[in-house]
Amino acid sequence: MKFYKELELILEAKNPKNKIAAFNKFYKAYKLGEVECEHEYKSKEFDSPSYYAVCKIVPPQDVPKRSNLTTREGQINLIHAIAHIEYSAIDLALDGAYRFRGLPKEYYADWLEVADDEIRHFLMLEKLLHELDAKYGDIEVHNALFEASQKTQTLLERMAVVPRYLEANGLDATPMILTKIKKLPKNEMIGKVISTLEIILEEEIEHVKKGDVWFNYACDKDGVKNDVYFEIIDKYYPQGFLRPKNLNINARKEAGFSCRELNFMAKKEVCR
Repeated sequence: MKFYKELELILEAKNPKNKIAAFNKFYKAYKLGEVECEHEYKSKEFDSPSYYAVCKIVPPQDVPKRSNLTTREGQINLIHAIAHIEYSAIDLALDGAYRFRGLPKEYYADWLEVADDEIRHFLMLEKLLHELDAKYGDIEVHNALFEASQKTQTLLERMAVVPRYLEANGLDATPMILTKIKKLPKNEMIGKVISTLEIILEEEIEHVKKGDVWFNYACDKDGVKNDVYFEIIDKYYPQGFLRPKNLNINARKEAGFSCRELNFMAKKEVCR
C-alpha cells in the first residue's frame, strides 16, 4: 500500500462510510509497517471539500441556528453542526499528513492519530443523529474549515491556523455550549450530548498540543520566532480572537499556549 496515493483516495472519498472504511484499512496497514512512502509523489490541490456530494454548502450566516435545544429540531441542528466540524477535521488531519513532506515520522503518526480520533468523534455524533431519526447531510453546512486548508499551504501556517487557532477556539466554545446545555431540563438525549461533548473537549486538547509541537518545529525549521503566530492569525483572521473573555486558560495552557500568548489574546493578565 502506498502512503500518499492512499491518503489522496481517502481525502477524495465522497461518502463518509466509504471514507472511514478506507482510512481504517489504511491505518491498520500503516501501524503494521505495511505502507510505503513514495517521496516524489505530487500532492493535489483540492478545489472542493469531500462532503460536497453529501451536504448542501451555504455561507456561514445561513447555517441553521442552534436554538431551543429542548426540541428535536434544535438538538439536530446542534449535533449536526458539531458533527460537521468533526468530519471536516478528519480531512484536515489527513491533509496535514498528505501535503507536507520530508518531516519526522512522528509528524505523520501524530496527524493520522488525530484523524482516527476525529473519526471516532464523528461516529459518536452521527449515532446521536440517527437516534433522532436524522443523518449527516440533512442540515446545511459551511465551508470555513476547508477554506482554511486551501489558504494554508505551508507547514508553519497550517499548524498556526488549524490546530492553534481553529481547534483551540473549540476549547473555548465547547465549555460555553456545555454550560448552556447543562441548564436545560434533563432528558436522555441531553445527557448523551453532554457526555459526548465532554469526551471531545478532553481529547481535542491533545490535538491542539500536537499542533503546538509541530508549529514550534516549523518555526525552528524556518528560522522564525514563534511570535509569528499572531502575524499569521492576523493575516487570515483580522477579527482576531473571537472569545477573549471566554478563553479556556487551563485547557490552552495544557495544549502548549504560553502565559504571554494568553495574556495577549485576552488583552489583560489572565495567566502568570
